Amino acid sequence: MALLDGPRLPPRAGKTDALVVLLHGYGADGRDLIDIGAAFADLLPGAAFVAPHAPEPCAEAPVGRQWFPLTFRDPHELARGTEAAWPGLRAFLDRELTALGLPASRLALLGFSQGAMMALQAATADGGARPAAVVGCSGLWARIQNPPEQVDRPPPLLLVHGAQDELIPVSAMFASAQALAKAGAPVEWHMCPDLGHGIDEAGLFHAGAFLAHALGRGARRASQE
Repeated sequence: MALLDGPRLPPRAGKTDALVVLLHGYGADGRDLIDIGAAFADLLPGAAFVAPHAPEPCAEAPVGRQWFPLTFRDPHELARGTEAAWPGLRAFLDRELTALGLPASRLALLGFSQGAMMALQAATADGGARPAAVVGCSGLWARIQNPPEQVDRPPPLLLVHGAQDELIPVSAMFASAQALAKAGAPVEWHMCPDLGHGIDEAGLFHAGAFLAHALGRGARRASQE
């Protein structure tokens, strides 16, 4: 199992009190998202940010990476792919939290596209500690074809999607939100009317406010543990 790593940003101020992990999409790498950390720094001044490179070279982008192969020929390949890539990501999250001396209640994830699928896997996989919150941008829940009846201890979730997304249609966000809610996950969504497959300023605003609120609750919970 390849050890994940990628670009990092330290907290803007003081000691690290939270970790935000940014998961890039298919064909990109961690450098594609790390600047989101700078955009969130005022909202989360004590948070460290890391954007790990996915474990595999991308089959269709020579300089990019992939969390798992994509063919779109099999409706179950997304679930199989996220499950196969999850142990490596989970080990990375555990290592990062241990190195910082933080509990899972001080962890948040934001993923884009295929990275959103991995972030939602972290929120809904069987067993293990749950992060404080997860944001999925322009992605979907990979388990939607065969969802569990109930997700164990799901964290707050926010789905953000462009109404004009040409790669993963916005209907995937609504279907994912419905399936997640049916499985007991506290899920919110925000649709960006003029956005294609990407993240815009409005989406970043909602994501940042959501994570700041969730990590604020997590700080109170951690102080009681």
